Amino acid sequence: MSEYSILIGGKAGEGSRKAGFIIARILASLGFYIYIYEDYPSLIKGGHNFSQIRASFKKVLGLKNKKLDFLLALDDLTLKLHQKDLKKEGFVLANPEICPKKKGIPVPMDKIVKEEGGAYIMRNVALIGAFAKLIGVSWRKVEKILKEELKKETELNLKIAKRGYESVKTLAKIKKISQKEYPILTGNQAIALGAKKAGLEIYIAYPMTPSTSILHFLAQREDLSVLTFQPENEIAVITSALGASFAGKRTMVGTSGGGFALMTEALSLSAQSETPILIVESQRMAPSTGVPTYSAQSDLLFVLFAGHGDFVRFVTSPGDAEEAFFLAGLSLNIAWKYQLPSILLCDKQISESSFSFDKKIERKVKKEKPILWSGKEKYKRYKITKNGISPLAFPGEKGAVVKATSYEHDEFGLTVEDEESIKKMQEKRLRKYESLKKEVEEKIESVKIYGKKTSKIALLFWGSTKGPAIEAVEDLGIKAIQILVLEPFPKKQLEKALKNVKTVITAETSAMPQFANYLESQGVKVQNSILKYTGRPFFAEELKEKICKILK
Repeated sequence: MSEYSILIGGKAGEGSRKAGFIIARILASLGFYIYIYEDYPSLIKGGHNFSQIRASFKKVLGLKNKKLDFLLALDDLTLKLHQKDLKKEGFVLANPEICPKKKGIPVPMDKIVKEEGGAYIMRNVALIGAFAKLIGVSWRKVEKILKEELKKETELNLKIAKRGYESVKTLAKIKKISQKEYPILTGNQAIALGAKKAGLEIYIAYPMTPSTSILHFLAQREDLSVLTFQPENEIAVITSALGASFAGKRTMVGTSGGGFALMTEALSLSAQSETPILIVESQRMAPSTGVPTYSAQSDLLFVLFAGHGDFVRFVTSPGDAEEAFFLAGLSLNIAWKYQLPSILLCDKQISESSFSFDKKIERKVKKEKPILWSGKEKYKRYKITKNGISPLAFPGEKGAVVKATSYEHDEFGLTVEDEESIKKMQEKRLRKYESLKKEVEEKIESVKIYGKKTSKIALLFWGSTKGPAIEAVEDLGIKAIQILVLEPFPKKQLEKALKNVKTVITAETSAMPQFANYLESQGVKVQNSILKYTGRPFFAEELKEKICKILK
């Protein structure tokens, strides 16, 4: 077989997520591309958590369907919920007392952990060992990966894993398909690393699913030398970040829809004061608290139009970990180049899913220098220029009085209220849009095309719909078009991609066709919209079926 689907589940606190990642690493060591979908309720303990791993000979960015080759159960609820999705030739690994007779491989997890004197959570390690033996992976390889991933109680974990390994036979050997082993990153980890590559110095956030792991990751990775700070709320987050940016530090903040709502006044402050900021807005199922651990793409129009007054912003959205890395770096550089707010719009599906990551993308990101004050003339913080970008200086620089203000102002930053001064400064800031739009159209790959490029039918999508969309159109022999830069809208690039297209279909995980409506506002005629609003992402086969119904 060239592809496998594995699900491991249990209660929150039983370690299914960590086990799923280790299993993914084992499969990656055999040369497979990896995608991991994480599903969990908003509970610290209990409930039902599961990781579904897709391992394929080709790059995959989402789930194809619910069908499973292997089901690894840490509790009986996992069996009840997912056994129906097991393929005929599939296997179930579970404790003997709950393991089904048909297709079941009993693994005495509880007994092993008790006899070895381990903690209850270590049952997951016994299950990892059993799975590795079932698919014919050498103990030496398993041991190496476990040592890298389990830094606490390592020897005890290895004993438990070895006993799990020895408790089963190899019945479904998976052959190594390649010597190449890609690292596995979540979207949030990729965002953090991409921003760092572009010079990130400070990250400020208040914990809010699904952006929280950026804060955890950067706080743990002392080697990255990114100062992390958690203030009391989201208003304090963005105002602290603007203060750091004013002082000359490249700063990023992270939140979700509810937190971003609290940041909108300061978003306008960023624009008026021309203070660069990168905001990561990772969407979850809304409105209000909604379903906080599940995904949606329903903040699109909110993010595009948030804030009071007329101002320029840069908005991008990645469809996988590599794009998350690249766009985080690009967005930070754009924020500092044009002195404006950049927003990286993703969702739970991108933030918390794990992807095989090709490090080649790292070469495309570097720290770009902003336009700095020369020191040869009297410093004007808001100097009126042809492209609207004023040279930057920072507090403490000799000869420079650096001002920042929320009021309309003159070139020095002094408050003004007369008509002519107001008009001049508004026009100065808005001139940035023309320069930025030109860069979006001519220097940035803002639109990507997949599938049959000559097709007269096109599926338009953005963000996390990428994986299912690409697979669906490849099977159907039609075109798919991804928009990566949402604002300024890449109209010329999209018009080129839509040349000869007669039927436009959009797909998005929202209850209202926000993406379709946005396209319509930009002059793109949309014939049909496919919507999903269950909090779960599209499956490739599901999206394919919906497209087929439209085309009948």
